Amino acid sequence: MSDKIAAVVLAAGKGSRMKSNLPKAMMPVAGKPMIRHILGTLDSMNVDKIVVVTSPDGQMVRDEIAPHAWCIQDQQLGTGHAVACAKEALKGFDGKVLVVYCDHPIITAETFNRALKKLDDGFSVVVLGFTPEDALRYGRLKMNGDTLEKIVEYKDATEEEKAIKLCNSGVMAFDGKVLFDLLSKIENKNASGEFYLTDTVEIARKEGLKCSAIETSAEEVAGANTQEELAQLEVYLKHRQQGK
Repeated sequence: MSDKIAAVVLAAGKGSRMKSNLPKAMMPVAGKPMIRHILGTLDSMNVDKIVVVTSPDGQMVRDEIAPHAWCIQDQQLGTGHAVACAKEALKGFDGKVLVVYCDHPIITAETFNRALKKLDDGFSVVVLGFTPEDALRYGRLKMNGDTLEKIVEYKDATEEEKAIKLCNSGVMAFDGKVLFDLLSKIENKNASGEFYLTDTVEIARKEGLKCSAIETSAEEVAGANTQEELAQLEVYLKHRQQGK
């Protein structure tokens, strides 16, 4: 596998749940837009190519991320569809690909690099997991040793699976040689009619590819969908800067 690294940053979401006219990616954390934190971390890792997925009306985001590449997700048809929108921008890329979210702005370069390094152990898909205090709304990562067998949504989980503590953050790392082939095989036969990135784990396993997961703290993968969660991210960031 090539040592080159690309990152696809999903930033097509709106800020409506935060009661703001700003796109979610532009909501401020510690004085700068969330997406600027993500880009700063990726730049510090010397990522070879960054592609930001934006909405059709996301010109503000596209201006903010310059000179990085961008693409447009015309319709919000799920996370798998969003990543697939970056296919043309990553044409011919055969290195490692990180998929990250603009509303998870405080994940460290060290954690991203741990996920990428796991690909060197022969895994084609690596998921970033965490153990929250309240796991009710999160998908579970069903592990067998070092192998990720599947991601189970809570509503679909058996009682045994609901007892699993390790949860899915959404952040994933892929072998770029197989990423878009896996994405092309995702179906949208679900209640939302969306293409879920998490389905790549099941597809990869069926094709004989290996999947795994690494774990980080719940604090590090905290996201922001509300003003309250945004404020909490600032607290976490301040604690980190103070070495707490």
